[in-house]
Amino acid sequence: MLVLRPVVLTDLPQLQRLARESLVGVTSLPDDSERLRDKILDSCTSFEQTVQSPGPENYFFVLEDSTTRRLAGCSEIVASAGFSEPFYTLRNRHFNSASRELNIEHGVPALSLCHDLNGHTLLRGFHIDPQLVRTAYSELLSRARLLFIAAHAPRFADAVITEIVGFSSDDGHSPFWDAVGKHFFDLPYVEAERLCGLESRGFLAELMPQYPIYVPMLPQAAQDCIGRIHPDGQEAFDILEREGFETNSYVDLFDGGPTLHARTRGIRSIEQSHIAEVRTGSPIDARGRYLVSNDSLENYRAIVAELDYSAGQPVTLDAAMCTALKVNEGSLIRLIAL
Repeated sequence: MLVLRPVVLTDLPQLQRLARESLVGVTSLPDDSERLRDKILDSCTSFEQTVQSPGPENYFFVLEDSTTRRLAGCSEIVASAGFSEPFYTLRNRHFNSASRELNIEHGVPALSLCHDLNGHTLLRGFHIDPQLVRTAYSELLSRARLLFIAAHAPRFADAVITEIVGFSSDDGHSPFWDAVGKHFFDLPYVEAERLCGLESRGFLAELMPQYPIYVPMLPQAAQDCIGRIHPDGQEAFDILEREGFETNSYVDLFDGGPTLHARTRGIRSIEQSHIAEVRTGSPIDARGRYLVSNDSLENYRAIVAELDYSAGQPVTLDAAMCTALKVNEGSLIRLIAL
C-alpha cells in the first residue's frame, strides 16, 4: 500500500534519489544532501510547532510503499510564500499608452518583476515516479496536501498558489531564459535553476531588471514560452485545475511557466471533503474510490481506498487501512472521491 506521510530525517538518501530524478525547474527539490537535510529538519520542526497563523513553516510529505519502504514521490506546502524573503515572480500585464492628439490608444504586454504573491500559501516540490504518473497515486500525492490544509486551516493563508514548470527542451534549453535571464547572469538555464534550488531565487531576482520587459520585443520562441507548461508538468497542472485552480497574470521568473491560484475555501478537496467516523471491519460493497486521510498533524497519513461510503454515515475500514492511517474504531477521518 502506498501511504503519504510527513518526511523524516532517515528519508534523506531516498529523497536525494528523487531529487536527481526530478524535472529541471523543480527548484524546491535540489540534488544536494545538506540542503535537503535542512529542508527535512525545517519540515519536522513545522509539524511539531503550535501555530495559529501562517508563517515560515514548510510541510514536506513523501509517498511511501508500506511494504518495501521505498519512496515513490514527494510534495510540499509552504505556509506563507515570501515570509522570510520576497517571493519574486513576473507579472504579465498590459501597459496602456494613449495620444489624445492622434486619437490612438494602445496596450502592450509587459513583464514586471514583483513580489505580489507574498503571503499566499504555496504548493511546490511535486515529484512522482514515472510508472505512477496518471494514476490515483498522483492524485494522492498532490491532493492530500489540500486535505491537510482543510484539517489545519489556521496554519494556511486565504489563497493558495503553485508554479508549474515551464517549457524547456530535453537538453535543458529554455528559450525564455535565453531571451531574458541569461543576459543578466550569463548562466545556462539548468545552472540557474540549480543555484536557485541551492540558495534562493532572491539573489538572482535582485539582478533582474527593475523595469518592464516588453513582450513584443522578445524573440518569438521566448514569447511562445510565456505561460507554456513543460510536458512533464502537465499532470500537476491538470490535477489542480480540476480542484478549481486558475491561471493568473503571473509567470515564473526563469522559464515563464504559469502560476495557478485559488481561494482556499473554494478548492474542491477542501470545500467538498467529508468527515466520517471509522468502523473497523471488511467493506462489504466498495462502490467508490476515495482519498482518505486522518486529521492528525505530526502523524498525518493519507491513502487511496476502495470504500462504501454514504454522507453522514460511518465508513468501514479494514485492518490494513486502519494501520496505514493510524486510526482505530471511532476515529474521525477525512475523505473525498477520486
